[in-house]
Amino acid sequence: MVRSVFFLFFLFNITAWGQTEYEPSEAYPFGQPNPNAPKEILDFAPLIGVCDCLSQTRNQDQTWAEPVKMTWEFKYIMNGMAVQDQTNKADGKHSGSIRQFIADSSKWYVHYYSSAKPTTVLSVWEGNKKEGKIVLYKKQKAPNGIDGFYKLSFYDINNDSYKWIGEWVDTKETISFPTWKIDCKKRKNTQKLSDEEQIKAAAKAFSASYLKKDYEALAKAYTNNGKIFPTNAPIIEGYEAIKKRWSGSSGYTPIEHEIIPEEIVILGDTAHDYGIYKGKNKNDGGTEISYKGKYVVIWKKRNNEWKMYLDIWNRIKD
Repeated sequence: MVRSVFFLFFLFNITAWGQTEYEPSEAYPFGQPNPNAPKEILDFAPLIGVCDCLSQTRNQDQTWAEPVKMTWEFKYIMNGMAVQDQTNKADGKHSGSIRQFIADSSKWYVHYYSSAKPTTVLSVWEGNKKEGKIVLYKKQKAPNGIDGFYKLSFYDINNDSYKWIGEWVDTKETISFPTWKIDCKKRKNTQKLSDEEQIKAAAKAFSASYLKKDYEALAKAYTNNGKIFPTNAPIIEGYEAIKKRWSGSSGYTPIEHEIIPEEIVILGDTAHDYGIYKGKNKNDGGTEISYKGKYVVIWKKRNNEWKMYLDIWNRIKD
């Protein structure tokens, strides 16, 4: 019976982790493509991250308006099975879309929404990537009644920039009338933090969890065979034991906590880190007590996420 309960607990945790493995995280702010998604999920890979763009639309007299600055952000959502994007424009008009590739019809379907024209039914474009361009269509008649499409195209796509154009075309695409164009340049280092930045982010997340008394999150900050070396205590190993150790503290409430790395050295999927930690607690009597200490941590990279393997610390006397 105990083995069955343990197996179900283990299976639940593996399943839950697998459902969020490719979501945006501290290490991957814009998520990751799920390997189980259709291969077309990588069509938008060069766009993932944040771009600074200039957007131009047609005036009523058919001249082009002055460019408007905007940011265009793309990220993986639904655990890496779809793509979401949003624009934030300097003129206060914002928009976004959810992009899903449906294998049965071999097409991308893009559901568009806008702050300027909220609607109960979202506009839908559909299309594919071909010849280096991502091209999407939605049926739309011209003002004179001619059948056609509003066509959206991403082109000149590379890892540093891309261009976009919206145009009305007739059904045979012999007539084209552009009404909107955007030119974007990718911000550097937005898709993924460096290993050192990931470790620093994990340390900040640890402090935040400590202040919230989120003992489950604290225990999950370690590898499955992680070990901690508290002052004047034996070595404590494993998820349950580490969680119990952190949750066993009583008589005070943490109100400040900070980890300050002095050196982080990356060696493949292992890293070592040492530095200073400091904080402040309030005891049950209301007195605030500050403290400071030194630490050494050995990190291991597991499933693209840095976790603590060995965590050693002790206080520094004032």
